[in-house]
Amino acid sequence: MSEGFHVHGPEAHHIEHEAQSGSTLAQQVAIFTAILASLGAVVGYQGSDTQEEAMLFKNEAVLKKTQASDQWNYYQAVSNKGHLMELASSLAEPSKADYYKKQVEKYQEKKKDIKKKADQLEEESRLANEKSEQLMHPRRRLAQAMTLIQIAISLASITALTRKKWLFILAIVSALGGTTLWLTALF
Repeated sequence: MSEGFHVHGPEAHHIEHEAQSGSTLAQQVAIFTAILASLGAVVGYQGSDTQEEAMLFKNEAVLKKTQASDQWNYYQAVSNKGHLMELASSLAEPSKADYYKKQVEKYQEKKKDIKKKADQLEEESRLANEKSEQLMHPRRRLAQAMTLIQIAISLASITALTRKKWLFILAIVSALGGTTLWLTALF
């Protein structure tokens, strides 16, 4: 018997070759999955950061809308007081009628200022709401990108278990789709 000489049969050679190529595929899948997990972390962070910023603008819009509503209520109260002064001037003695007419003028001026402030708050609310909507558009893309990246990671994991290269190709396609959506969300 010769100790340094070892002969393989065809099936042993096939099994050995399969094991080596499987480990190469497993290494590729492992590296691919690690890269996707890192990319997924970045996309997830950007998505949640964008959503938080959009919510801040939405809250600002609601706050400004509430303040505008308060101004419109104040406008209505001042308007009511003006109407009461008009009524009082028509019912008052001529000596007191001038006082009530001056009060009506005062309330008319006050209403102009209140209306101006209410309109300004309405505009600020509209602008904050628009900014919120602008931020929500990329957030949707980021969520879609994250979904495709997670699908790619799952397909890569199944590839590692089954050693089916076609699954790895699907994982790559899914990852490319996710990366494309991520890039379109950025730009």
